[in-house]
Amino acid sequence: MNWDQVQGNWKQFKGKVRTQWGKLTDNDLEQIAGRQQQLVGKLQELYGIERAEAERQLTQFLDSLPEMTPERERRPVGAAKL
Repeated sequence: MNWDQVQGNWKQFKGKVRTQWGKLTDNDLEQIAGRQQQLVGKLQELYGIERAEAERQLTQFLDSLPEMTPERERRPVGAAKL
C-alpha cells in the first residue's frame, strides 16, 4: 500500500471510501484530507471498532483496489502467481 498515492488522489479516492464506509460524511472526508491516521480514528469512532480492526479494514479495502496495487503485481483475475 502506498499512502502517498492515496493522499495525492484524495479527491478521487474519497468517493470510494464513502462508498465503503457509508457513515462517513462529506465533512468527515474533508477533515480527514487524505491523512491515514485521521481516517482510522474516524472509522473507530463511527463504527465502534478498535484501532487494529479499523487498520485491518482499511488495509483490506486498499488491497482490493486495482489502482492501489503496484503494476508488477497486477494480473488478470484467475491468473496464477509466479
